[in-house]
Amino acid sequence: MVASAVHRGVAFELRSLRILQAHLSMSLQRVGGKADGGVDLQGWWWLPSRTADAEHPRRVRVLAQCKAEKKKMGPNYVREMEGVMSRQRTDAAVALLISESAFTAATLLRANSSSVPFFLLHFPAEGDGAINAAFWNPALAGESGILGGEIDIRWEREPSGGGGRPGLWYKGERLRSLIPPLASVPESTTGLIEDL
Repeated sequence: MVASAVHRGVAFELRSLRILQAHLSMSLQRVGGKADGGVDLQGWWWLPSRTADAEHPRRVRVLAQCKAEKKKMGPNYVREMEGVMSRQRTDAAVALLISESAFTAATLLRANSSSVPFFLLHFPAEGDGAINAAFWNPALAGESGILGGEIDIRWEREPSGGGGRPGLWYKGERLRSLIPPLASVPESTTGLIEDL
């Protein structure tokens, strides 16, 4: 039996949530539905603090779109997400575009030139925890971007020599999950970036 487009989309959103939490220190919730305003997932990206109090992570607001399509992702999806970001009432910081198919070169060029902080991720259909590619633009990762040039994407090889995946690195070390226990997560969901 072939899954409907809606079922396939919801399954991809749920798989994306698991991957983002397990590998990228993001705690997001599913929003998707008919009146989602173009947002499938929203929540926080927990990153190292930029203050002297390095024990408490800072959180960065994330709004995400998940696309479970077979064709390559064109630049129209970047333009669509730019529109979503401009309509949000909250000060959303990062536009996360997650695709089950690869991104075209034109898509990467469009995201790279955008003033919106973009993080593009390719999670292929096969493999539950697979991250096939990761790309972010200067508005996110550059010296004057949200990450301030402090976090890198590096390709991590499997110890067995077979394959690998992108990983986040901070000051020469693999970035571990900084998601706080649920009880300590502030209830406020407004704001751009916070040091807790």
